[in-house]
Amino acid sequence: MRTPTTGQLRTAIEVLKNLGERINENAAHSVIQLPESRFGDQHAARIESQTIEQIARIKTVIAQLESWRDELKQERRQCVTQHV
Repeated sequence: MRTPTTGQLRTAIEVLKNLGERINENAAHSVIQLPESRFGDQHAARIESQTIEQIARIKTVIAQLESWRDELKQERRQCVTQHV
């Protein structure tokens, strides 16, 4: 497997951020459409819980990608410094 470029990592990070926003928007839209009842409230709570969990996972992966990107940038700086 080849190491991705910092640009590819930046793109992946943006895609994941957009995915998180889309998940939030879809959850909000779903909750709005639920009937005002005990069942609707329970379902809304489940949607909210699942959304929070999904967003947390996405944020974890984003943090890992950002860390990897920063490592690659640092390595590149060190290579440039050694070549000069």
